[in-house]
Amino acid sequence: MSIQTVGIIGAGTMGNGIAQACAVSGIPVVMVDISEAAVAKGIATVSGSLDRLVKKEKITEADKAKALGLIKGSTSYDDLKATQLVIEAATENQDLKVKILKQLDGMLPADVIIASNTSSISITQLAAATQRADRFIGMHFFNPVPMMALVEIIRGLQTSDATHDAVHALATALGKTPITVKNAPGFVVNRILVPMINEALFVLAEGLATPEDIDAGMKLGCNQPIGPLALADMIGLDVCLAVMEVYLKEFGDSKYRPCPLLKEMVAAGRLGRKTGQGVYAY
Repeated sequence: MSIQTVGIIGAGTMGNGIAQACAVSGIPVVMVDISEAAVAKGIATVSGSLDRLVKKEKITEADKAKALGLIKGSTSYDDLKATQLVIEAATENQDLKVKILKQLDGMLPADVIIASNTSSISITQLAAATQRADRFIGMHFFNPVPMMALVEIIRGLQTSDATHDAVHALATALGKTPITVKNAPGFVVNRILVPMINEALFVLAEGLATPEDIDAGMKLGCNQPIGPLALADMIGLDVCLAVMEVYLKEFGDSKYRPCPLLKEMVAAGRLGRKTGQGVYAY
């Protein structure tokens, strides 16, 4: 099947970013959130982002107007019935996602594919909350969505080949590079990335080098655009800790034990950029 129109649940950072990626690629979007204010804020964010692209001469004013014209904001799930794919991009909370997915599943036509933009919750488990597990899949976009080329396409145990192929083709049509992943905690990127951040914190805790030198080493030695400790501050040390705790619980392997310094910093409320202090002061 070919996906002509996309629905998105959530007009926040990820939702409006996905909406922009679709609209710029000429794909009509219905973006739904709980209030008119949330929808308006999401559309304003897209408009501001497109303005920056116009300024950089990446797109024209006409391109911007055309893209904005393809985004329909709504507070009603009924407007999603005409889409072929609905992407759930709500907050990373399993109970909330399950509630939304059950509601969607009950009212969408049977052939509509549902995808979740989760970065950590089991796709197999989310799919089981619906009556269309074969037409359920993970589409993990990376932030900021308009700039980042990668989409992880996560197959649950029940996801059909037809569903995978349709979503893979859509990701390619959006100008993204999709990688196909089996369902497992952290999928591929975060499974490798967050333990690397955790290891950088062990290196810091053991006093092997200063934070600046650890980050400089990884940037210059591994060609990373940002060092792991600065990245931890950007993600949020509480988020890094929560992810490591999920890995430890799900895999039962001690290699995923969170660094004691990470736990200590979270306990102290030093969560990174959002609190003005993490590994570094902001």
